[in-house]
Amino acid sequence: MPKRQHLLGIWLALTGITALVCLILGLLLDSILPTTSTSHRIMLVILACMTPVLMTLGGIILEQNLFAPLRRLQVQFSRLVANPDANDDFTPEGWLNHLAPDFDHLKKGWREDRQKLISARQSGAEDAMRIRHELEAVVQFLEVPLLLCDQHQRVLMLNPAAEALFHDHPALGLGRHLQQLLPLPNLSETLKKLPVDGSPRQLLLHHEDRWLRCNIRRVSANQGEALLTLEDTTEAHTTHQRWRQPLAELLPKLRGHAATLSTTAEALSSAANNSLIKEKLENAMHQESQKLGGLIDQLAHLLESLQLDQGRLSDTWSNDFISALVDSWQNSHVMIVPIGIPAWFRADSPTLLAMLERLLPELIQTTQASSIEFEICLGNKRVYLDIIWKGAALTQQTLETWRDLPLSEQPLAPRICDVLNQHNSDWWSLPDHDREHARLRIPLPATDRHAEPNKSIQPRPEFHDFSIADLPPPKSELADLNLNQLEMIVFDTETTGLKLRSGDTIVSIGACRVVNGRLLATEKFDQLVNPERPIPATSTAIHGLTDEDVKHAPPLKIVLPRFRAFIGQGVLVAHNAAFDLLAIQMHQEESGVVFDMPILDTLLLSRVIDPDIDEHSLDALAERFQIHFPAGTRHTALGDARVTAELLLTLLPRLEARGVHTLQQALALQAKAETIRVG
Repeated sequence: MPKRQHLLGIWLALTGITALVCLILGLLLDSILPTTSTSHRIMLVILACMTPVLMTLGGIILEQNLFAPLRRLQVQFSRLVANPDANDDFTPEGWLNHLAPDFDHLKKGWREDRQKLISARQSGAEDAMRIRHELEAVVQFLEVPLLLCDQHQRVLMLNPAAEALFHDHPALGLGRHLQQLLPLPNLSETLKKLPVDGSPRQLLLHHEDRWLRCNIRRVSANQGEALLTLEDTTEAHTTHQRWRQPLAELLPKLRGHAATLSTTAEALSSAANNSLIKEKLENAMHQESQKLGGLIDQLAHLLESLQLDQGRLSDTWSNDFISALVDSWQNSHVMIVPIGIPAWFRADSPTLLAMLERLLPELIQTTQASSIEFEICLGNKRVYLDIIWKGAALTQQTLETWRDLPLSEQPLAPRICDVLNQHNSDWWSLPDHDREHARLRIPLPATDRHAEPNKSIQPRPEFHDFSIADLPPPKSELADLNLNQLEMIVFDTETTGLKLRSGDTIVSIGACRVVNGRLLATEKFDQLVNPERPIPATSTAIHGLTDEDVKHAPPLKIVLPRFRAFIGQGVLVAHNAAFDLLAIQMHQEESGVVFDMPILDTLLLSRVIDPDIDEHSLDALAERFQIHFPAGTRHTALGDARVTAELLLTLLPRLEARGVHTLQQALALQAKAETIRVG
């Protein structure tokens, strides 16, 4: 059906031409007739105007009774194809109202057939769903990080432990190539040569300053899947290196002095009494014994330090640590109260807790405190654990006495000084500024973590997708792939303004992933960007971001490489992609990445599919296909990206109905749409 503007133009042109012809004919008749009275001239004018008026009335009648109902019927058909379960329908109107019963019957039959198919499919999938839930329940609580890959090294399954191991890594996700996550040649070669009988292969992987022990085996399945179990052995490796080197230096010296001592003892046994040689041998034995004793002392110190090694230190949240101390506290007469702002620090938590449990009774007995407060203070590269009470500060002599207190009555139990040495720490007591309180300060190693830990780990809505294994290999030509087989990254940007070529830039990037024709709920990229320039109030009124919101965000040259890693081998999708693509491509050079992958534009695709419908904005299309923006997500990068992804999924069946099945066909189709210059 032609566009409304074209029909209106044709109708106006025909009406104007008809009016002009009638006017010319009237003038000719007026000049030809020998005598024309006023009444005859009035009749000629009426006849000349009658035809244009009739055409105008006819056009209005056709518009109201035929063309407008046809357009609404077209929208209804497109909605029925894209979203058969939509509630709102356009009832045929005007001259098409007699089609209402047939159209209702068609909709009812279509929806009933779909419901029957859904019911049949649901009954056959109940057992599979039950098995899936059982698998999810088991895999979710495994503390061992698991990754399952297909024969093309694409991730089919991962568990929360793997997500925690690769926390915030942009290349972690279903369908992503393992080499994007662990770009190690030895891992790739091992996966290619895994035995088919399921025999395991072990690798020690060094990646991003971490040592990962990897156990790989082939799974007995149809697609040649490989199961990887991972263990972060960085701390254990560091610990071994810490004691291996001094031990390697001590042992040869011990052997040398022991051999010298043995040789001297043999010579001494054969030497004559009261001889000069015997005296020299005795002196040599004495010297060697002293050296050997010193080496044995070093060895003993090394073994003691191994018992409390810093390799056992781990990131600890202060609130969790003090809560554990409160739970184990037995004295009901003295309260332990945490104060101040919580923070992260590194500690051997069980040992440090045992030290505090041993120390607090001594502190309470000495200070007669009725309440003990704990506060975490941030220092220069250290975190201070402060124990506060009401009273005077402790003397250095008291602290020195407490340093030798054992943590328990067990033989060889570590002392308080051993725990302090383990944390490379010391302690001191000082009065507070109010002169009423005092504190015992214990410095502890700091960590790079700052954000508060999650209260609970939510299960991943999608942690496996075995149908990824049926996709073509990653090296297949993208152009010939079916649209449902593509990995599509749907993204959106928010900017400081619309004039990108005049200095406006990105303040937020949001993206989500569509794999196998479905939107993955948790595979997202959501990052604020510091534009390094003020955000105008007119732009803040749209997306709600202020200078304060992005003040501590990374600049675009840091964000774009992470976004490129999130895209991986996927195809980009956006609504009005020309603007968003220009926003990121203008900063390619400074960020060191290139965005040269194919890109689909839902705006252009919608224009080509429905050329006679005027409005193709994201809001209009969302309303047309009943896609809802969650509250507060409109004009946020991630919110708009997710709605664009839903829009893309509604357009895919309409593209298939028009014979568009591959990426190449979709790109060729959208190229037919009219484009405008942006930025």
